[in-house]
Amino acid sequence: MTAANFEFFARTRTGAFARWSVILLAIMFCVVCPASAQSPSDEYHVKAAFLFHFAQLVEWPSDTPYGATNSLLVCTLGNDPFHGALEETIAGKQVGNRTLRIRHLGTLQDRPACNVLFVGASESKRFSSTIAQLRNLPVLTVGEGDGFLEAGGMIRFCMDGKKIHFEVNRGAAESARLKISAQLLLLAKSVFGGNGGR
Repeated sequence: MTAANFEFFARTRTGAFARWSVILLAIMFCVVCPASAQSPSDEYHVKAAFLFHFAQLVEWPSDTPYGATNSLLVCTLGNDPFHGALEETIAGKQVGNRTLRIRHLGTLQDRPACNVLFVGASESKRFSSTIAQLRNLPVLTVGEGDGFLEAGGMIRFCMDGKKIHFEVNRGAAESARLKISAQLLLLAKSVFGGNGGR
């Protein structure tokens, strides 16, 4: 936990219950999403579990389309680095009263109503154009690779050796009317932009 994160939390939450809620949330992340990955397969199982928790800790606007089946659609764009890890780890799980479903996209042209879009490093040359097509839409964009947050992405996975961390572009999320919980912001390695951004 960085000093800036702690100060942010102190301003937004007070009391023993708030402190324990963050401790329990951190334990949950450590249990379900181990901090390190021993192989590419392990790495993407961990990232899949993180995506599940991101979906739990982000609030979409009330007019967000969830489809006839009231599902929360997690999409990947381009080459799928998960190779089945999303289906194995999170498909069918519940977030509130919504069921997580997975869709793999070659392009955004035929994009369904994705609620979460993972953009892999293979798409790095198209980060800017991809994010531009989603500008201000209530789609949580998660990616990996340098330049993703700068292009307007919302959450970026980053590696420190074999340890997986994530950074948040709070301003991009707020522009899309997505509310990222204080607990998720506290667990981020860095938070940029938005109200109280660094």
